[in-house]
Amino acid sequence: MRKMFSRSLALTVIALGLLGCSSEEDTIVMSPLPIVKSEFTPSTEWTASVGDGVGHFFSKLSPVYAYDKVFVASRDGEVKALDPENGKTLWEVDLGDDVPARLSGGLTASYDKVFVGSENGQAYALSVEDGSIVWQKKVDGEVLAKPLADENLVMFHTNKGSLVAVRQDSGDSAWEIRNEVPNLTLRGDSSPVSVSGGVFWGMSNGRLAAALIQKGQLLWQQPIGTPKGSTEIDRLVDVDASPLIIGSNLYAVGINGQLVAIDLRSGSPMWKRAYSSATDLATDGSRIFVVTDKDHISAVDVRSGTKLWDNSSLQYRQLTAPVMIGDYLVVGDSEGYLHWMDRTSGKFIAQQLIDDEGIAVSPIETADGFIVITRDGEIKKMQIPSGS
Repeated sequence: MRKMFSRSLALTVIALGLLGCSSEEDTIVMSPLPIVKSEFTPSTEWTASVGDGVGHFFSKLSPVYAYDKVFVASRDGEVKALDPENGKTLWEVDLGDDVPARLSGGLTASYDKVFVGSENGQAYALSVEDGSIVWQKKVDGEVLAKPLADENLVMFHTNKGSLVAVRQDSGDSAWEIRNEVPNLTLRGDSSPVSVSGGVFWGMSNGRLAAALIQKGQLLWQQPIGTPKGSTEIDRLVDVDASPLIIGSNLYAVGINGQLVAIDLRSGSPMWKRAYSSATDLATDGSRIFVVTDKDHISAVDVRSGTKLWDNSSLQYRQLTAPVMIGDYLVVGDSEGYLHWMDRTSGKFIAQQLIDDEGIAVSPIETADGFIVITRDGEIKKMQIPSGS
């Protein structure tokens, strides 16, 4: 299946997951499936499902593995805890009894709770034991990013530019940091990350922000991109990718911006490289893996920012964020394929069709395999053959 996009809307379409054309000229064509001689084929241990998944909506509703359970959700509001050994449902709850819950952003498990937000501006905390609702709170704006739990707080980043912190046990408000949002932005928000009492997140105005978790005090903002060009789309500078922390350094990337390495102690940049991306980064400790707005995959040295390799064979296939599974770099695409790559060279090692409905979010690792979830809510527990 080939999808045609207008070049002028390419950034918006790819990052938002929307289909459309504003012009018949300069259409962008998804690259054909590369021919790969697979060195291995992961086996399927079990299958399950959760509602209708996310369908064709923009939703990075990632599952999470914690408390010896796999937690999954559908956009309409079905949330399940699965046994990672056999896929059996341990509990399930429907948060969309009256109206569709429009869950989005992904699940976070901490403090014996599962936290998730919604496009309806609702934040939820569920018990990891039975799925019962511990608390529910209205927040200012849609929650399109995975929440962060740390220091007895849960932080939700909303599309109105607010980072909202609530008490993990009660949902009571703790603090809120507001930032201005440009008139035109991509549909997506950066998931916050934390280390050593600080929280870090990207903003739609092209900046990376840092604040103290306990006080909600803004420490600094660092520009990742600067608006350029004559059209509003050319001037998009959203930092929608979640920042990546490696040791005492933080790495961030934005649309029409840069991949920037920042010293966490000073907030000062160490190096900058020209990359445009709205997709989360991955690392193996010595390399950073970037999926660009054209769906090129690049490996960059963490110390210097030097490009180590680049693979453009999956151009415009609407890739998931990259993720490390075992020793391999893995991405999924909109046609439902997983692509396995050598992290040192960028060469394809294996390729596997999971489901032709497509894959919207990265696989997640478990203790003895990995979980992949498709757009229609099919869940598979898979394993790499031993010795691969």
